[in-house]
Amino acid sequence: MTHRDLEVYKQSLDLVFKVYELTKELPADEKFGLCSQLRRAAVSIPSNIAE
Repeated sequence: MTHRDLEVYKQSLDLVFKVYELTKELPADEKFGLCSQLRRAAVSIPSNIAE
């Protein structure tokens, strides 16, 4: 069994995809501020689970 088999890991990947979809709709002036921060925070969740 690896981290990829864990339900929490699968759900965290779903969250990453949802965050990326939602941040696509942010205004252009937020692309490098809030957008970047939200995406990095979302990606850190499955990354930490994998560690």
